[in-house]
Amino acid sequence: MGKILRINTKDKTTVFQDIPDFFAGLGGRALTSKMVLDEVPANCHPLGRSNKLVFAPGLLTGTPAANSGRLSVGSKSPLTNGIKESNSGGLVSQKLARLGISALVLEDKPDDDTFSMIVIKKDCVEILAADEYAGMGNYEVMEKLWDRYGKKTGLMTIGQAGEQRLKAASIQQADPKGRPGRAMGRGGLGAVMGSKKIKAIIVDDKGCDRIVQADPEAFKAANKKWVELLKNHPVTGQGLPGLGTAVLVNLINEAGALPTKNFRTGRFEHAADISGEKMVENIEARQGVVAEGCHPGCVIKCSQAYHDKDGKYLTSGFEYETLWAFGAHTMVREIDDIAMMDRLCDDYGLDTIDTGVALGVAMEGGLLEWGDGKACIELIKEIALGTGNGKILGNGAAFTGDALGVDRVPVVKRQALPAYDPRSVKGVGVTYATSPMGADHTAGYGVTANILGVGGSIDPLKNDDQVELSKNLQIATAAIDAAGLCLFVAFAVLDSEDGVQLIVDMLNAQYDIDLTPDDVVKLGISILENENEFNLMAGFTKKDDQLPEMFNQTFPPHNTKWTFTEDELQDAKTFTVG
Repeated sequence: MGKILRINTKDKTTVFQDIPDFFAGLGGRALTSKMVLDEVPANCHPLGRSNKLVFAPGLLTGTPAANSGRLSVGSKSPLTNGIKESNSGGLVSQKLARLGISALVLEDKPDDDTFSMIVIKKDCVEILAADEYAGMGNYEVMEKLWDRYGKKTGLMTIGQAGEQRLKAASIQQADPKGRPGRAMGRGGLGAVMGSKKIKAIIVDDKGCDRIVQADPEAFKAANKKWVELLKNHPVTGQGLPGLGTAVLVNLINEAGALPTKNFRTGRFEHAADISGEKMVENIEARQGVVAEGCHPGCVIKCSQAYHDKDGKYLTSGFEYETLWAFGAHTMVREIDDIAMMDRLCDDYGLDTIDTGVALGVAMEGGLLEWGDGKACIELIKEIALGTGNGKILGNGAAFTGDALGVDRVPVVKRQALPAYDPRSVKGVGVTYATSPMGADHTAGYGVTANILGVGGSIDPLKNDDQVELSKNLQIATAAIDAAGLCLFVAFAVLDSEDGVQLIVDMLNAQYDIDLTPDDVVKLGISILENENEFNLMAGFTKKDDQLPEMFNQTFPPHNTKWTFTEDELQDAKTFTVG
């Protein structure tokens, strides 16, 4: 069993703690959400000394299990004022696991304005001065830290947005090539790290032994089948490696669900210009990389390296959500402009969804012209400079709407909606409304059955069965996050009778336990119950579990609208443990 590493950011002290019984058997999101519920006052200020920032590897992280390198970070969100878990791939999670650290907890906050960095190694934990890195973007910081501590060292850093404690600030992880393309983006957790005055966390597992399985042969057999399952599914074995998540641009546009011009229509006439096909065409012509993993052991490889017109590296992890937020949502059609905006967000440490949606809201407010990609780039640059307009945009879509007097603001719990219109993909709309995280497609990806025909098929335009679909997916997603698995494994799992059992088999072989699939469901439910309990204590009610008024309007091309009542949506938060 691992340890909890607690770091007091005010006193600059560290302590290792045995995992108490009430945290035993938890990992990833299960552990971060339980610790936040138990240890963070729900009514505290998210940037105050009572809030905590909890990092936790998943239960399978550090093992040979394919696609198990995700790291969860949990806290009270400055954006939503509720509980938040965000996760990403990178190098840190597996290294923490090999160091025997089940959770890293940042507590309290300094009284001065000096920045520090945390260095975690096999035999020591150091808290060092980091003012020399203050004001730097993530690209420069990561390059300097790899030069200082060695390549392949795990890094988590904040950019200028986190230093300014802006509500859309992310925490960036270095990918296997040392680039800050892996974001724990949603919920403004970079601002919490900035409030603790921690510029960087360096994790070095040199000298550590590999994690040993309780039953190595059983684990190896289950993992072999697991890899085959992922590689043989059309989404995880072909679609995502071939075009990344950007494979969805043309698919969702054709389905009439690609939100365009701040959710006015579901089709963008220039979708082909910002599509996965266009992205790959440019990557291949410019000698970039079409498919690469975000962490060691990834077999899906949906990330990529995108180069500019001169063949120079520009950005990586170029996601569907980013192409949409800076593209169709704002009417920008030049993919190189979108790529530059992605790079700037990675560099400054910003959630691309909330930043992109904020740009659309800024266009509603007359600050920018629709479709002006160059002006968008210049406005994002103002975030790093700390100008007035930069601070407005860097605080996300809801804040931008407040500042500019805009009433058409697509947020739930003040978090911006992602790239699927809830009137044409109603399963994911239920998730936006009812997830304790605020609007978040990854919390319960109803696109599976609504659009992709994965795990069954449910008419995306009708209300029927959408609440149950979202609820089941939210439960499954929470359990996947607890295991430290990439969310995209769900595509293969949902289409296989053996998928959940293989995850259970790996957990049982790893820990010498006797879980069943029902236990996995119970774990997912317990996570959601913990998160909903925190939000209830923070003052959330069922009125917060609904979409904004703008979605009551009909939406072309299907002329649908949002008609779920508050009481109907509460069924998505009513769980039965079998």
